[in-house]
Amino acid sequence: MSLPPLKRVLLKLSGEVLMGNQQFGIDPEFVAELAKEVKAAKDTGLEICLVIGGGNIFRGMAGAAKGMDRAQADYMGMLATVMNALAMQNALEQLGVETRVQSAIQMDQVCEPVIRRRAERHLEKGRVVIFAAGVGAPYFTTDSGAALRAAEMKCDALLKGTSVDGVYDSDPKLNPKAIRFDTVAYDRVLADNLKVMDASAVALCRDNKIPIVVFSIREKGNLARVLAGKGVQTIVQDS
Repeated sequence: MSLPPLKRVLLKLSGEVLMGNQQFGIDPEFVAELAKEVKAAKDTGLEICLVIGGGNIFRGMAGAAKGMDRAQADYMGMLATVMNALAMQNALEQLGVETRVQSAIQMDQVCEPVIRRRAERHLEKGRVVIFAAGVGAPYFTTDSGAALRAAEMKCDALLKGTSVDGVYDSDPKLNPKAIRFDTVAYDRVLADNLKVMDASAVALCRDNKIPIVVFSIREKGNLARVLAGKGVQTIVQDS
């Protein structure tokens, strides 16, 4: 089962991807390579939104696990996603791609607030819109933020670029015999807790019939291959 024709997509990147081969923070060279992938996808005529996690700088749940107040830690994580969004904006604009960053936490000096109609207008004008700060509230992951923005913007698919090349029946890092799915149903992902995205994000995509495409963003050129239906990927959609 393949994807429907794509006009508008949301690309969700984990913050860890921006580290490149570093242990922490942002690797400008790797971000520049990612920006080239996004530009190549945009040059095919796609309208693209981006959501980037903040795990390379600060992860709210990790802070909470070490005794921090969960809401406070989550707000710190949201600010980390704004830093990543600005880094990606800079890399894209150096390639001549017009972008806008919209943050769910208002900070007028550095980016716009999230305004759905304005974001739609940016996309129509050929700009890449980078959504930051999750949903603007604690206890929600950037996966949930990505699913929400994909639904709001009426995206044809949510592409999740990670360090793994798809969805497996168990953790491929722990089980060398883990089997990768080509396609899998939303309900199977939720019932078996397959760790594609958190449950609220998967349910939101299911309820709005937004396919989730999981692929490795670390392989050069893989985004273009996946969009062409050729790359290694797993598509989560109704069976």
